[in-house]
Amino acid sequence: MWNWMHLGIFFALSLLVCLCGFKKYVYFMSIGYGFSVAIIGAAMAVMSLIGIYPAVGIAHYIQFALFVIYGFRLSGFLLIREIKNAAYRKTLAEATGDESKMPIFVKFFMWIFMGVLYVAQTSGVAFRLFNGAEATVCQWVGIAISAFGIILEAVADQQKSKQKAERPDMVATKQLYKIVRCPNYFGEILFWTGVTVSALDILQGVGQWITVIIAYILIVFIMFNGAQRLEKRQMARYGNNPEYKAYADKTPIIIPLLPIYHLNKQ
Repeated sequence: MWNWMHLGIFFALSLLVCLCGFKKYVYFMSIGYGFSVAIIGAAMAVMSLIGIYPAVGIAHYIQFALFVIYGFRLSGFLLIREIKNAAYRKTLAEATGDESKMPIFVKFFMWIFMGVLYVAQTSGVAFRLFNGAEATVCQWVGIAISAFGIILEAVADQQKSKQKAERPDMVATKQLYKIVRCPNYFGEILFWTGVTVSALDILQGVGQWITVIIAYILIVFIMFNGAQRLEKRQMARYGNNPEYKAYADKTPIIIPLLPIYHLNKQ
């Protein structure tokens, strides 16, 4: 029971960070998302350093660091893009609609739900701490997958920004985007796949298994849903462009080599 109460600490920290969503609700799922993961990783590190958790080694601290790196990179990138890119601000405003029309109780529900989700997503590492599990091959494999996911997502974001600056009238189609249309979303899936894999050999009890598996299913669903909404916006903007149609019809949308090219009806 005490260990589950620690999740309550992470939940409280996530809620604190996600307060930014009351200013603009999309921040619950963007700025608040990355910084929540980062602050949870930092809290795990502090609690380990002061001796709350036993059997904490280098692999654990690497995972804490990956949470911090992942979170600050993601939210930092989103913040900078919104501040510097007027076109992105316009697209964001069109996608989110009139903020004033959203009832406060809906924002409150989103605030709570996102706080729970971010704790559940990071819970695989927390459960390893709770269970006093030492480093294993499974954990190291998960770390490698997560690290690759962070790198892939960061490179994809950089490549997209550069290509959009060169051709604002067309989606990114080169480098990683030649292989898959949403490599940043694929990197996100890889990151959380690594977190999930790292915990598979130490989970104890139905509660831990349900928490980790449901969180993973949700984040994969969210990424596919995000790719679907992105494709819908791109079709509205570029749908009459033969170059876009040819690119979209032959390039997998989110998983490389998996022949799923569209998530919307054509």
